Amino acid sequence: MWQPFTEEHEQFRKTVRAFAEKELAPHAEEWEADECFPNWVFKRAGELGILGAHFPEEHGGQGLDYWFSAAKAEELPRSRLAGVTMGLLVQSDMATPVISDLGTKEQIEEFLKPVLAGDKVISLGVSEPAAGSDVAGIRTTARKDGDDYVISGQKTFITNGTRADFVTLLAKTSPDRGAHGCTFFLVPTNLPGFSVSKKLKKIGNKSSDTAELFLDEVRVPKRYLLGEENMGFMYLMQNFQSERLIGSVSALAGAFYTLEQAVAYGRERVAFGKPIIKREVWQHKFVDLYTRAEAAKSFVYKCVDHYNDERYVKKGPVSFDTVKYISMSKVLVGDVVNDIMDACLQFHGGWGYIEDFPIARAWRDQRLFRIGGGTTETMKYYIAKLMGF
Repeated sequence: MWQPFTEEHEQFRKTVRAFAEKELAPHAEEWEADECFPNWVFKRAGELGILGAHFPEEHGGQGLDYWFSAAKAEELPRSRLAGVTMGLLVQSDMATPVISDLGTKEQIEEFLKPVLAGDKVISLGVSEPAAGSDVAGIRTTARKDGDDYVISGQKTFITNGTRADFVTLLAKTSPDRGAHGCTFFLVPTNLPGFSVSKKLKKIGNKSSDTAELFLDEVRVPKRYLLGEENMGFMYLMQNFQSERLIGSVSALAGAFYTLEQAVAYGRERVAFGKPIIKREVWQHKFVDLYTRAEAAKSFVYKCVDHYNDERYVKKGPVSFDTVKYISMSKVLVGDVVNDIMDACLQFHGGWGYIEDFPIARAWRDQRLFRIGGGTTETMKYYIAKLMGF
């Protein structure tokens, strides 16, 4: 079987696994109850080089390839804290790639380097109450006023939103131009007029803070404009590929970990005289689940390989074919992970429905994947367009 990971990747993987299992997992119940995790997690991840491995050295990273990010995303689920995994991936793979791609030297110094070091916390401000997957429908506006932009609007479902030091935020600079009138800004959260209007309560991923943000005439200096005005939607479409791909890697890794834990439970749990994993009906079920998971992993690795080649080897934009494959991977992984988590919960019987068992939380947490970063239905709409249907 093709093996994309080198010895260097595997050493990095060991670092991330130790971080997840020894430094994060012991706090799982506490942080789930608190519905937040402390900021030292970002700082520690930065110290270990986990956040910036795949970013250029001049941007505060280690100048390594994207497979390092994939290895990271495969190990973080061992923390048993999907919310923490999500918060860290927003920091390293969702809100930051667009800064690395477009940021000026000054923006890199002020925003990106502190984030990759874990000294600052970042969030991605795209979704709004009336515009989730339909990004072109955002209503937050930014009007030019002298050397500033004045931003007003609302953002919701914002991971890290209650404690972010700044937001990579998308706003309409030319509302009459629809998708072609969007622009990215780097918006510090301590500016007058910026507020966290609500911390949202979720059914899963409870250890991450998710916020609703309000911007009332927030005055942002022109130097915080990211890239070119009115090009934000095009930048976002490139940025989405990193978000969706790393999400697929992480979600699938979490499913493999859950399968591992379920099989271990099945060896210990005895019913009608023998361990339930010895029951043929469950053996066949797990064979099917592992087969589908392995097939999905092969496809996801193909996507990672394409993405790594185009963005890290050739250092260019993501091709339409790769966009199609990544969108397909999100759909595929979403369905496979959903079926795995549901079967594993069923395998636990009544105990699967009890909060004390990790499968209950894993089952809840995975549900977000088919919604966040573009719903499954939206992905299929995009794929159909890319295929010329």
